Amino acid sequence: MDLEKFREKEISKRECLELFENDELFFDVLRFADELRRETVGDIVTYVVNRNINFTNICIGDCKFCAFRVNENDKNAYFLDIDEIARRALEAKKIGATEVCIQGGLHPKVDTYFQIEILKKVHEITKPYGDIHIHAFSPMEVYFAAENAGLDVKEALKMLKENGLNSMPGTAAEILDDEVRRELCPHKISTKQWVDIIKTAHKLGIPTTSTMMYGHIDEYKHWVKHLFLLKEIQKETNGFTEFVPLSFMHKYAPIYKEGRAKAGATGIEDLKVYAVSRIVLNDYIKNIQVSWVKLGQKMAQIALKCGGNDVGGTLMEENISRAAGAEYGVSMSVEEIRNMIERIGRIPKERTTLYKILE
Repeated sequence: MDLEKFREKEISKRECLELFENDELFFDVLRFADELRRETVGDIVTYVVNRNINFTNICIGDCKFCAFRVNENDKNAYFLDIDEIARRALEAKKIGATEVCIQGGLHPKVDTYFQIEILKKVHEITKPYGDIHIHAFSPMEVYFAAENAGLDVKEALKMLKENGLNSMPGTAAEILDDEVRRELCPHKISTKQWVDIIKTAHKLGIPTTSTMMYGHIDEYKHWVKHLFLLKEIQKETNGFTEFVPLSFMHKYAPIYKEGRAKAGATGIEDLKVYAVSRIVLNDYIKNIQVSWVKLGQKMAQIALKCGGNDVGGTLMEENISRAAGAEYGVSMSVEEIRNMIERIGRIPKERTTLYKILE
């Protein structure tokens, strides 16, 4: 296949599927994706100094890939109060964080009004130190909390924005195909609901990330469908800040332990996802984030040579991947992140959540 033509014309779904299926094209695809990355965003690799705050692991959901959730009466159950969430945000701010990412399980007591109290308290406590960007609440969390509050989603999102929600993680997407979702996360919002919530957020001026969790019960055709759906949303709203591929952590995932899922993606598939997503999304979502938590530092460095241009955050804590069996730690210092980038001949730059360069 002549990959050069994709500089001028958009790749079709059929051609995209061939890039995933045809191993003979593997190195050509990686090389071409790296060239596109260089032409589009240059040699800078960005990162954000942030802290993840997973405020509860109590969840009434039953996602088959999740090893993080527990029932309310589980001995390992926890639910941070609002003061503790704010304290952690302030602690992060004082050591240089510009963002807190706040997410939690679907706790029966969490509604939109509780989410608003979190937002208000975090902004209030960090304001004397210059405030902090709050990146919080997945589409699933927003939907669940709105239902608990008796609000429709648009109303809930408006209230969250008015009270200091700065951006949202585009998680809970997993694979945007209802056939896969019925088996993987049967009680999660549908593909259409996810898309509607994301579009509503974008139209209200709440930017989001976009994600795809791959390597479980999915097939290449599902990856193609997912990437093209994200592209169509971005054409309409221009509200995605980046695309974040999330390699399935199988080790403790219930669906894997039951023998119903693969043991994650292969290393070759990981690199294909980065490269092909660069080719598909390049004109619309220019930032492709490499997850060092999922891949580890060495594989992350390779992914940065296959279309990636961002390494996400320092995190300070990341309980969800750890619970699923990620083995690469839950925090990296700025020095470690910069070193990881510089050692492959790229230029590290700190950014804000919305990709403004800070140095």
